[in-house]
Amino acid sequence: MEQSPQQTPKWRTELFDWLKSFVLIGSVTAFIYLFIMAPYVVQGHSMETTLHDGERVMVNKAIYYLEDPKPGEIVIIHPDASGENWIKRVIAVAGDTVEAKNDQLYVNGQPLQEDYLAENRKKAEAAGEALTKDFGPVTVGEGSIFVMGDNRNNSMDSRVIGPVQLDHVVGRAEFVYWPFNAIRLP
Repeated sequence: MEQSPQQTPKWRTELFDWLKSFVLIGSVTAFIYLFIMAPYVVQGHSMETTLHDGERVMVNKAIYYLEDPKPGEIVIIHPDASGENWIKRVIAVAGDTVEAKNDQLYVNGQPLQEDYLAENRKKAEAAGEALTKDFGPVTVGEGSIFVMGDNRNNSMDSRVIGPVQLDHVVGRAEFVYWPFNAIRLP
């Protein structure tokens, strides 16, 4: 009488199938998180009134593999080796000259139209302050961008740390997804 080969118990086959599924799902999730999209929590008040402390934004990490940041985009940066993430607006790119005079920001000698600052400008005027204090001119070097927070009087940005290297740019803020009653494009 011949013996039949011993079959793997059904529970082991199912367990192995589940493990394969978890590994696949985990790998795809990690790939998306590391290279495509990731959530980010806004910390601080430097981007108010555009973005608020505690809001959550989805960050597109893949976009800057294809193109460089453009003026007006809101980006997440690692300004230094600390690993901290900051969120700021791109004001100028490589080759541009940035300066502020008499509460007006200029890029390449042209006044920059900044409609997103309307509310902050009203607050600064009511307090008798300039929203954007004089600085510059600063010429942005190759492979760098000049960033500033929208809440100019409460922002640590390129006016202090200098232009940010492109390899310190994590990605572009695409949309606010939390809180749910404030879902919007920044």
